[in-house]
Amino acid sequence: MTVRQLWFIKPYQLDIREQPLADLDATQIWVKTVCSAISAGTEMLVYRGQLPSDISLDATLASLQQDQTYPLQYGYACVGHVAQIGATVDSSWLGKRVFSFQPHASHFITTPEQVIILPEDIESEAAVFLPNMETAVNLVLDGSPALGERVLVLGQGVVGLLVSSVLAQFPLAQLVALESLSLRKAQALKVGVQQVYDPQSKEELARLEHLLHLPIQLTDTAQAGADLIYEVSGSPSALNLAINLSSYTGRIVIGSWYGNKEVKLQLGGVAHRHRLKFISSQVSTIAPELTGRWDKARRFELAWEMIRRTQPQQMITHRVPLEQASALYALLDQAPETILQAVLTY
Repeated sequence: MTVRQLWFIKPYQLDIREQPLADLDATQIWVKTVCSAISAGTEMLVYRGQLPSDISLDATLASLQQDQTYPLQYGYACVGHVAQIGATVDSSWLGKRVFSFQPHASHFITTPEQVIILPEDIESEAAVFLPNMETAVNLVLDGSPALGERVLVLGQGVVGLLVSSVLAQFPLAQLVALESLSLRKAQALKVGVQQVYDPQSKEELARLEHLLHLPIQLTDTAQAGADLIYEVSGSPSALNLAINLSSYTGRIVIGSWYGNKEVKLQLGGVAHRHRLKFISSQVSTIAPELTGRWDKARRFELAWEMIRRTQPQQMITHRVPLEQASALYALLDQAPETILQAVLTY
């Protein structure tokens, strides 16, 4: 039996490699992949050679503990079924549909502890959204949206759309977003965003500022600005826009991973005077103030429930065989306006 694996050879170059699948040891399982999702935000950093050199690809996932030098494998959203089991693995595992944080490959060997059994009512194509939905849940938990708040989401890629879909279930005063790509804007309205503004348009930004009663007057701060802003656009320049749109003592949750892109923040004006709070949110860990009540199992349980409620598989616009991955990544790089979620099939 051979396994087909996606490898990033160097910036802008991919390869599909075939190699024999190793023998199972007694404690392992062999999973045949059905589909895997491309997480465009992070995977484009790998594709374009924009990885930072001072941290690992992921702090907690064993499958991504590797040197950040090419060639390398990447990806973390595989769904498949258990096709073989080791001698000491319980026979009930055979045939189970499972999720695993694995790089893109037609088959992989792992252990039962490293996979998550899919709930029976979750479709395989819905399950590939689990990592990004877990990220969205983590972002919302870190931001602590409150009753009647004005909330703004910068960026409506897949993570931004999932954040918006979760926030849409809160009794907020306003839920608005910034996004320039028309396909994403249309989807944002479908998931419950009340209005989407184009950050490239001065006129639309002016309308957003009017909606938020900006600029802030320090004598009447309670009526101006967004109480809570999520920055998930992947663009470092968006942080300065977030600062300018925030309320007095507003919270800005930074969910983007910028890789090695430089961030230049304007901290000498509004950010200083208005006591803004910057919250760095990353899904590898749970915020210390929540760990007394939340663990990863509870967060996964909530992520599955959000998948049930929001049906994110509706965002899949491209299903492409693994052998055509090079063309798909080039399209993600050159024409992101044509894609919401891309999935590789096997």
